[in-house]
Amino acid sequence: MSNNTHLLNDEQMRQFIVNGYVTVQADLPAASHEHLYGRLEDVYAKVGNEGNNLLPRVPEIREVFDCPAVRGALSSLLGQNYLMNPHRYGHLNPSGGPGQKWHKDSYIDHNVRHPRFRAILAFYYPQDVTEDMGPTGILPGRQNHIEISDVDPTKTAEPALPLCGGAGAVTLVHFDSWHRATPNRSEKKRYMLKFLFERMEEPREPSWNCRDAAWQASGEDPTQGLSRGVWEWLAGTQDRSDAAEEGGDVSRLIAGLRDPSETTRLNAVYALAAMGGRAAPALIASLQEEADAVFGQNRVNNPADVRGRNPMAPCAAHALAAIGHLAVPFLIDALRDARWTVRTAAADTLGDIGPPAHEAVPALTPLLKDEHWRVRRHAAEALGLVGAQDGETVAGLIGSLRDEETTVRLNAALALAKIGLPVEEAIPALAGCLDDENRYVRYYAAVGLRRIDTPSARETLLDALFTSRWCPITTKEKPY
Repeated sequence: MSNNTHLLNDEQMRQFIVNGYVTVQADLPAASHEHLYGRLEDVYAKVGNEGNNLLPRVPEIREVFDCPAVRGALSSLLGQNYLMNPHRYGHLNPSGGPGQKWHKDSYIDHNVRHPRFRAILAFYYPQDVTEDMGPTGILPGRQNHIEISDVDPTKTAEPALPLCGGAGAVTLVHFDSWHRATPNRSEKKRYMLKFLFERMEEPREPSWNCRDAAWQASGEDPTQGLSRGVWEWLAGTQDRSDAAEEGGDVSRLIAGLRDPSETTRLNAVYALAAMGGRAAPALIASLQEEADAVFGQNRVNNPADVRGRNPMAPCAAHALAAIGHLAVPFLIDALRDARWTVRTAAADTLGDIGPPAHEAVPALTPLLKDEHWRVRRHAAEALGLVGAQDGETVAGLIGSLRDEETTVRLNAALALAKIGLPVEEAIPALAGCLDDENRYVRYYAAVGLRRIDTPSARETLLDALFTSRWCPITTKEKPY
C-alpha cells in the first residue's frame, strides 16, 4: 500500500467513485495563477482559443499539473504512469454568458463508456470563481448513467453542484460525468482550462494512501454494488470468483437488466456479478441480445463523432467484467459469433477485464483483421489492456498501424505504448504514423516510440520533434 502525503486517502477515493469528482489545490504562489490569468487574457485577445495548442502557447500551465498535490491525486486515480492526453481546451465564460445544456464529452476514438474509468478530466481555475461567475456544474453520482431527466437545466430534476473555488482549484472529474457551464451573472470573466489524463497501466494494487482495502458503503449511494466493483478493480482485487454468493435467482436478475430504471439495471448487474461464474451463461445470452442495440446505433453527437455517440457498455458486459476470469471462456466463444456487434461487445468486455483475460489473447489477435472496423478497433484496445506481449500479437498490432480506419491505427499505437516492449520492428510503422492525418494517431505513435526507448526509437522521435517544432512566440509581427 502507498504512503505519500500527496496521494488521495480512502475517503477521497470513495467520494470520486460515488460522486465522480474530487477537488485539490495546485499549491503555487498566488502570483503564478495571476500570471496565468494574464497570459490567457493576452492569448484570447490576440489569437483566440488555441484548443489543443493551449499548452505550447502557454507552457506555464504545466506547472499546475506538476504540483505535488495534483500529481498525487492523478496518480491515485490513474496509477503512477498516467498520461496527459493532447486534447485540452480553454473555456471562457464571459459576463452574461448563458451557460450550456447538460452533456457528456465524447471520446474521439469511439470508446465505450465503462464504470471502470480510464480517463479523467481536470478542470483548473486560474482565478477565484464564485457561483455567480458561471462555474462549471456537474451532476454528482450520475457519471455511470446514460440518461438524465432532462438536459435542459431549467427542467433537470437531479441535484446539481457548481464547482466553485479559489485560484488554483483543480477538480478531477470522471470523464463520463454530466457537466455544463452555468450562467455567468457577474461582471467578470471566468476561465476554466480543461485537460484530459488517461491510465496507461491496469491497477494491480491501491495507488492511493489506502488504509483499509475493504469497501465502506455509503447510505447515500444508490448503486453500491457498482461502487464496490470499481473500488475492488482499483485495489487490484476485482476478481471475486472465489467469493461467489450462493443462491439468488439468475433469471429474475437477468430480467432486471431490462428494467426501465437505470439504477435498477445497474444494481442487477452487480448482484449477478456477485454470483460468479454460474451467472456467466445467462449473461452471455443477454450480451448477445444487447449488442445490436448498443453497437448497431448510429447517432451523430458532434462533428468529432460523426459515426455516433459513445455508448455505455451493455449491462451484461458490466457484470461479466466484474466476474473476471471465470467469464473469459464464454467471451472467447462470443468472439466467434457471426454478428459483428457481438464480436465487438465480447472484445470490449475482455479489454475491460484486463490482465485476468490474458488467455483470450490468441482469440483476440485474429480479430485485428476482422471485416468490421469496430471489431478491429476493440480488439486492438483489448490487447493493450490485457497486456499481450507474444510475437504474433505484437506483429498484428504493427500491421494495424497501417489500417485504413483511423480508430484502429490509434488504438494499435496506444496498445503498443501500453505493452511497452523494446520492439525494433515496430519503429518504422510508428515512425510512419508520426505523419498520420489524425493528430491523435500521431501522438500515440510518439508515445509508443518513447515507451520502446531504444536508441533508434529515441532518434526517430527526436528527428520528428525537431522537424515539427512549433514555436508559440513566432507570430506574423515577429516571424523570426
